[in-house]
Amino acid sequence: MQTPEPTLEHQWLLQLLGDWTFSADCSMGPDQPPIQSTGKQSTRALGSLWIQAEMESTGPDGQPARSLMTLGYDPARGRFVGTFIASCMTHQWVYDGQFDTARKVLILDTEGPSFADDGTLAKYQDLIEVIDADQYLLSSQCQNPDGTWVKFMTGKYVRVPTKP
Repeated sequence: MQTPEPTLEHQWLLQLLGDWTFSADCSMGPDQPPIQSTGKQSTRALGSLWIQAEMESTGPDGQPARSLMTLGYDPARGRFVGTFIASCMTHQWVYDGQFDTARKVLILDTEGPSFADDGTLAKYQDLIEVIDADQYLLSSQCQNPDGTWVKFMTGKYVRVPTKP
């Protein structure tokens, strides 16, 4: 089997490679104060078709947290695909995504435990927007029963300068 040639979508993902620091604000509900966190992320290529991002931060309980995101593009389906796992949760998030109409934001659809904590699943989206070569935004939103989306997390990622 011959390795496929990278598409423009694969090349778009490669701009996320490198070492990053981030700061994020997360709201866990209308009656709870926002949680702020900081951390670092190292994003590496797996060939020219996949990326994997390893993150280290502090979890909601104040304990160290680690996560791993994988992202690629499936030309046969015309969709971005990937996963997200974290040391502070038992759910594996499976991504199925596409660009917004302006091709500026990568929208990653997924399902996960509802904020209602009642054993049901809810629809979520992680949104990646590249601002420039040295910064991007990652936000998360959840779909309400009425179909509206509520953003509950926004993180700003800044590239760590390379040492000369």
